[in-house]
Amino acid sequence: MQPVPPLLPEPVRRTAAWCVVVLLVTGVAAVGVWLCIVLQTAVTPVLLALLGTALLRPLYRRLVRAHVNRSLAAGLTCVAVVGVVGGAVYVVVASLVDNGHQITTSLKHAGNSVARHFGAAGTSLDDVAANAGKLLSKFGATAASGVISGLSVVAEWIATGILALLLVFFFLRDGGRALRALRVLAPGDSGAVLEAVARRAFGAVEGFMRGTTLIALIDAVLIAVGLVILRVPGAVGLGALVFVGAYIPYLGAVISGAVAVMVALADRGFAIALWALGVVLAVQVIEGHVLQPVIQSRTVQMHPAAVLLALTAGASVAGILGLLLAVPLTAAAFGVLAELRDRYE
Repeated sequence: MQPVPPLLPEPVRRTAAWCVVVLLVTGVAAVGVWLCIVLQTAVTPVLLALLGTALLRPLYRRLVRAHVNRSLAAGLTCVAVVGVVGGAVYVVVASLVDNGHQITTSLKHAGNSVARHFGAAGTSLDDVAANAGKLLSKFGATAASGVISGLSVVAEWIATGILALLLVFFFLRDGGRALRALRVLAPGDSGAVLEAVARRAFGAVEGFMRGTTLIALIDAVLIAVGLVILRVPGAVGLGALVFVGAYIPYLGAVISGAVAVMVALADRGFAIALWALGVVLAVQVIEGHVLQPVIQSRTVQMHPAAVLLALTAGASVAGILGLLLAVPLTAAAFGVLAELRDRYE
């Protein structure tokens, strides 16, 4: 009997098979994202704790190599991060308190100057200030409900931070034990592969966090020094804003740099604002052409287009938290793909 020829040619069948694979992977990923959104109260502390563990693990390893007990080393590491974060918050708040009135007054003068130059039909910031009491009494109930809602959000974030800190302690102390358990519980001969994939993914996140933190610190110091030289109010707080914004690639640098330039414009005038813009652009050039190639090339490499797509997807799914987590999770995915490629090519 003659063999029955296939209904579809070989290229079409291969394309169809790949489409099925892509649809299956997309479906699994969509279900995973949906579960993360539904269980975000539990998932968010875990993800933040993984980022914190990736950032703090070098300090923990140094303490362990110094023959410090593992539990004590994990506790000291958590205490250290609380001290650093608390100190940074204190510096920012103190800077804003010391310079807040000056910055507000400068912004008010800048607004009035813009209104005079562009003819704002007799409206100025003073008019807005004069009507502030009426607006507050008119929308008092709405404002009160907004304050209550804001306080509940703050309380939720504090609880999330405390839970994430506790998870960091356990992840640091029992991380190796968890990997061994994963290898034992994996079905068949897949334990070694799962352990290698998990190590590669965590290594990518660790490299990203370590490199980003070092770059953010250098950027913040350089911009803060430049603003201090230019005598821009709140230079230390603006430098801290640059440090925090660096964890959101590209977008964070643009926002923090724009805030610094606006404060310089409001308080010191157009010429100093141009100098502040020059400082910000110079630091960004140094970051893009020196710091990124030297530091991030040794940790994890991602194309800027992939970073921007990850930020867009993260913002659409989880807002600000998605912006913070998008790039580290993408780095982990790149690490998994690299490990699988190295094993099966």
